[in-house]
Amino acid sequence: MTGDIMNIGAGLAIGLGALGPGIGIGMLAAKAMEALGRNPDAGPQIQQNMVLAIAFAEAIAIYAFVVAIIIKFV
Repeated sequence: MTGDIMNIGAGLAIGLGALGPGIGIGMLAAKAMEALGRNPDAGPQIQQNMVLAIAFAEAIAIYAFVVAIIIKFV
């Protein structure tokens, strides 16, 4: 019984923890493409900022994954 609840908790942790970064990365990429369409000359600066922001958003998903692993195995 306790193991089942822990499995559900781990699944919810990674599922909900990946939802926010997934939406954030999608919105970020859409706005970056929009900005590139409006001002193609700013491409390198937009790309650099986009990659940095994607890395920060992905770090949140990695934290959620670590929490899910801790819930599962500790």
